[in-house]
Amino acid sequence: MAKVLLAEDDETMLTLLTTLLSIEGFEVASLLSNETDVLAAIRRERPDIVLLDVHLAQQNGLDVIQAIRRDPELANLRVVMTSGMNIADACIQKGANDFLLKPYMPDDLIGMLKKNLAG
Repeated sequence: MAKVLLAEDDETMLTLLTTLLSIEGFEVASLLSNETDVLAAIRRERPDIVLLDVHLAQQNGLDVIQAIRRDPELANLRVVMTSGMNIADACIQKGANDFLLKPYMPDDLIGMLKKNLAG
């Protein structure tokens, strides 16, 4: 079972995603970005993949993805970034494996996570 870390600052979205991913058979670790440092949570939870919101309350997702890619321990971690703005190119340039534009359909999210976990 793959473990997904959700880095999201919208509590409702976090609850919905946790429920959806659990139903789909994923192990879910979630954090409200205004409570926790994303890198510290990644080190603690050791996820297989991260669903990272670009616009977090206390941190910028683009800064977080760059920090992940600079860290030798985390550099190969799979990261899918999400945003309500179509900034896929910027996310991919900074090191994201994939990008999903909000709002998205649950099937699109599940498919993208499975595709990225498969390599």
